[in-house]
Amino acid sequence: MRRILIVGAGQCGLLLGHGLLRAGDYDVTILSARTPDELRRSRPTSTQVMFGPAVAVEQRLGLDLWAGDTPDIAGLHWTVAAPPGGDRLDIYGALDTPARSTDQRVKMAGWLELFEELGGTVHTKEAAIGDLDEIAESGHYDLIVIAAGRGDLTALFDRDPSRSPYTTPQRGLAAAYVHGMGRDPDTDLWPNVTFTVLPGAGELILIPALTTTGQCDILFWEAVPGGPLDVFGDRPGPDEHLTRAVGLIREHTPWLYERCAHLELTDPHATLTGRFTPTVRRPIGELPSGGLVLGAADALVTNDPVVAQGANAAARCAAAYLAAILDHGDDPFDRDWMHNTFERFWADTAERVTNLTNGMLQPPPEHVQRILATAARHPEVASRLANGFADPNSLTDWFMTPDGADRYLSQVAAHAGQLAV
Repeated sequence: MRRILIVGAGQCGLLLGHGLLRAGDYDVTILSARTPDELRRSRPTSTQVMFGPAVAVEQRLGLDLWAGDTPDIAGLHWTVAAPPGGDRLDIYGALDTPARSTDQRVKMAGWLELFEELGGTVHTKEAAIGDLDEIAESGHYDLIVIAAGRGDLTALFDRDPSRSPYTTPQRGLAAAYVHGMGRDPDTDLWPNVTFTVLPGAGELILIPALTTTGQCDILFWEAVPGGPLDVFGDRPGPDEHLTRAVGLIREHTPWLYERCAHLELTDPHATLTGRFTPTVRRPIGELPSGGLVLGAADALVTNDPVVAQGANAAARCAAAYLAAILDHGDDPFDRDWMHNTFERFWADTAERVTNLTNGMLQPPPEHVQRILATAARHPEVASRLANGFADPNSLTDWFMTPDGADRYLSQVAAHAGQLAV
């Protein structure tokens, strides 16, 4: 029986651990920084929107445990704000398969408990590099996977400058889990995720979700550093955080204020602030004694959450690594295998997710502006765009390049002309 240690009890680590348990013939240990009860009582660790393909990964592993309680997200509503006196651009895109957002305090605590019930081993410890070195030297484990994207362990993985265009944070992040948000009055596409873009200043994202106290919404500001939305740098307490967040809505997105005028926090710890630099790291870490560890998900690929790809990419990483481990049989998990495993994940998923996210942190190029304007008039274009967030690979041939956009928009115009005849 092969022995595998997974460091980190997040989206990727727990999915991978459960997958290995269900496959049989694997002795799996997860190292978690917190117990399930500590997770439930903590501050939120993330925002998240899980699109259909990522939800399917959870379903295949029997981990879609909150389907009846979490709101089914029917689509995406984008608003691009205009200067005073100008017209806003509103786009409504229906999703082929509903998306869901379950607070990771709920999900990870439940998955961690279930992992132990199914025979997995859990140790509660925030491991340092020295701890891992001792574990590796013991020779007890055939493979150590680092799936913890925060903390000192990321120092094991060198930054890959060829895949990391940014050297500073591109957004200040401020999220609050709230009760009392009104529905979107302008569409039957409900519940929906609302992305409001304030050019040059940042974004406001409203997400229907499930949290520790039931159904809720996430109010999530993404602020360009130093801009008018960047008011959370002193990490205010929860009540002040919410006051500032709603104040920004009243000032900068007043058409949304009626929906947000009567909010209250879902629990005493319901806010999250921070900022980080989007970074891609090399996949193999070498411990002081020479032992090798394999990084996974946001331990290696840390993208800004502006297009809600982090948890989805983590689920796909877990699925990719699970397949690679199962296919490898009894062969050693050596450097070549680690390198090839990550490179397949990069080529299949992470590269396009990274390109999409990095692109959306910049002002939209001219061809994207034309796509957005067309999507506001044509529901089929808006729906294709929305489903591109579920599968970023599907955006490659029409959204990501000017030539692709030209070809696609010409097809849309020709089809519209035929319908008008």
